Amino acid sequence: MKEVQGYEWVTKPTLMLNGAIAKSNIHRMADKARRLGLQFRPHFKTIQSAELAEWFRAVGVQKITVSSIEMATYFADNGWNDITVAFPVNVRAMAALNDLASRISLGILIADVSALPKLAAGLQHPVRAWIEVDTGYGRSGLPWDDAPALAAAAEAIVQVPQLTFAGILGHGGYTYNSHGLNEILAAHEKDIQRLATAKSELLDAGFKDFETSTGDTPGCSHTENFEGADEIRPGNFVYYDIQQQQIGSCGFEQIAVALACPVVAVYPERNEVIVHGGGVHLGKDVLPRTAFGASYGAIALPKPGGWEMPEMGCYLRSISQEHGVAVLRPDLIQKIAVGDLLMVLPVHSCMSADLMENLYMVDGLDPQRPVRMMKSEKH
Repeated sequence: MKEVQGYEWVTKPTLMLNGAIAKSNIHRMADKARRLGLQFRPHFKTIQSAELAEWFRAVGVQKITVSSIEMATYFADNGWNDITVAFPVNVRAMAALNDLASRISLGILIADVSALPKLAAGLQHPVRAWIEVDTGYGRSGLPWDDAPALAAAAEAIVQVPQLTFAGILGHGGYTYNSHGLNEILAAHEKDIQRLATAKSELLDAGFKDFETSTGDTPGCSHTENFEGADEIRPGNFVYYDIQQQQIGSCGFEQIAVALACPVVAVYPERNEVIVHGGGVHLGKDVLPRTAFGASYGAIALPKPGGWEMPEMGCYLRSISQEHGVAVLRPDLIQKIAVGDLLMVLPVHSCMSADLMENLYMVDGLDPQRPVRMMKSEKH
């Protein structure tokens, strides 16, 4: 295969970003939130980049979500002043919590009320506290239909002088198990209705002036109904990925990242090639049931400024630490040689972005300059 202009410098697995696609995804979600009168608090666990965060500032974003205290500190150091850590509060990190609370408006999640006495004893600055509500995902949070527990948690928060009861926060992660748009919409409706029930119970218990926060990417990508919600917190939408495409959240043309993988061996007799690109680059997320079998990524060919649409019938069938075994159609494998590059569209772009310390703008003016990212700045 002929060397593709703009990729000559790539010598190892390299995560490439199509900035035009990502910016389009950002603008579309920001416009939707604005049109529906919702606070747009995007989740930055996907981008993990102060440089890319400026794209959100450009569309008016002032408030953000992160997944760890470490990430909150990174973005606070880069000028973000209103941050919600959407992960159950870690009371062992009290020093870092106090540092953040001393300089920004900090939001934390209460998923277990037994954390509150330790927060009361250790916090030195005001903090906004959200009750995490489990609307059926089964991960963390108080059950949406346990009105006494929700009211008791809100009352316990109010009793801690350093805390302000911000509201209830949920994540309808079960939308990721959907098969098609109708199932996404149905799952989102369940999430919204259950959050509305929890909100109603708290209002009936006498709590006022609190907000409701939701925001999985599949639901936010398609639904128009956020009745009772005040803010949305999607994250994956900025890049999307193969999982999102498979369940109906996006089209291939909306996927903004791909891993450029050198071909290191070609086996035409079995219609497979080996690429340098494995679990340490992509993570172990897998689509267990596709038309071809289990898939760890879709295969596309590089082109100047990006990549072609994925090749039908071609996929990453297995990965180990550094290896990827890619199945190619017979007509395509005849064009591939050792030393070529294949583009792997990841199953889970958030995981790939977290694993790779550097990200490169394939459609940028200087494609060899890494994007400024949280992990790369530590070195």
